[in-house]
Amino acid sequence: MLILAKSVLSLMIGFLVSIILGIIIVPMLRRSHIKQRVSIYLEDSHKKKDGTPTMGGIIFILAVFISIITLLLFDKIEFTPNLFIVFFVFVSYALIGFLDDYLSIKRRTNVGLTSLQKLFLQLVIALVFFFIYMKSGNEPLLEIYTLNIKLNMGWFYGVYILFVFVGGSNAVNLTDGLDGLAGGLSAIAFLALGIIAWGSGWVSGYQDIAIFCFVLVGALLGFLIFNTNPAKVFMGDTGSLALGATLATIAILTDHEITLLAVMGVFIIETLSVILQVIWIKVFKHKLFLMTPLHHHFEKLGIDEREIVKGFWVVGFILAMAGIAFGVWI
Repeated sequence: MLILAKSVLSLMIGFLVSIILGIIIVPMLRRSHIKQRVSIYLEDSHKKKDGTPTMGGIIFILAVFISIITLLLFDKIEFTPNLFIVFFVFVSYALIGFLDDYLSIKRRTNVGLTSLQKLFLQLVIALVFFFIYMKSGNEPLLEIYTLNIKLNMGWFYGVYILFVFVGGSNAVNLTDGLDGLAGGLSAIAFLALGIIAWGSGWVSGYQDIAIFCFVLVGALLGFLIFNTNPAKVFMGDTGSLALGATLATIAILTDHEITLLAVMGVFIIETLSVILQVIWIKVFKHKLFLMTPLHHHFEKLGIDEREIVKGFWVVGFILAMAGIAFGVWI
């Protein structure tokens, strides 16, 4: 009963702080002319979104930051090395995304940091993760309980962390193309990982990681009030990169990387659609999808944006619940 109470209260704290910050930050972004430039290849329905404030990820990032710091100050959670890793990755990737968004806005294009610059910054974060992880007495083990696999990866574990980071952050970033799509799917994914974290009793600070997840779920729900169709603000790379990398971090710390494939199922499908499109064009000289990521394919088929988002949320929820069943129950 105490676990349930803590989870609900954490969610509520994140939700309320996020709404308050949204009311303050959205008008500030609008007055500062921090606007999104919509791609010329998108449907006409997207043209009216041109000029919508971006970098809205600041709302839920600050909401989580304020909520977690407050909980720490009141001794409601413990600042364990694993919680520090989650917090560090979340804030660091938010800063990468912020810098990427800032450069895009300053140059008045959709081009911010180069791929090489992003990779270098992500490498630094992965190395810090690896250093703290090892200093905390953990072993560089890849464990897949279902398949009875336990592999000591040594120094290569740092490379593995980077790989999961890049995959997770890019997957959420690619999915952030329709109003409320990435935010809603992320809320579902963190809800699932929060439940999984509560069941990961062998992990140091597992309860604090779970509370972090529920605070973030609440913050995302608060953000969705401003981000669902018609969106008053977009999360930008500031939010999407932080969400993807943090999902990856929690999965690594709780030894649920395989479960993450289900929990992030829609994000992964979206990413695969882009990869398949590139391969298909090179091999067969024509498109497999009308447009990628996959949500744009359905738009080209004439399906309303809101219906696509709702459909993807439903699929994401089913896959997340399957991930919980696999990671905790089965």
